[in-house]
Amino acid sequence: MGTLPAGWAIYYRVIRRIPRGRVATYGGVALVAGKPRAGRQVGYALAALRGTRHDVPWQRVCGARPRGHAEVSILDPIGAAVQRRLLEEEGVALDDRGRIDLARFGWPEGVRAAARATRSPPGRRARSPRRTRGSSGRRRTSRTGRR
Repeated sequence: MGTLPAGWAIYYRVIRRIPRGRVATYGGVALVAGKPRAGRQVGYALAALRGTRHDVPWQRVCGARPRGHAEVSILDPIGAAVQRRLLEEEGVALDDRGRIDLARFGWPEGVRAAARATRSPPGRRARSPRRTRGSSGRRRTSRTGRR
């Protein structure tokens, strides 16, 4: 194995702990590494591996999507196809839209439980709470003038 960038070693250690057949999101890896809000740094760390020999299972880290899903987020179509193939070989199922169900395949367990909790019942879309006040603190009015 070649030498890996030292500043991101903590992310590589966390990614090596992801078991076969499971995936984590960039933000999830950062959270487990003790650096919440550093998901973008995880992406940079994985991009730094390109073209080097290493033992980091990079394919197990995906981009987060709404409603408890993750998705291959590599923009290069060849790299995305490689990641998808590697995940499918490990037993990770992707739906017809290319999404991965974190409730079923997410890592660690806490992420899987949170993904199950954010799901809306079948046939219904989850709605965000209705905002009644604007950023100025004043009540918003509808176009008809009612409050």
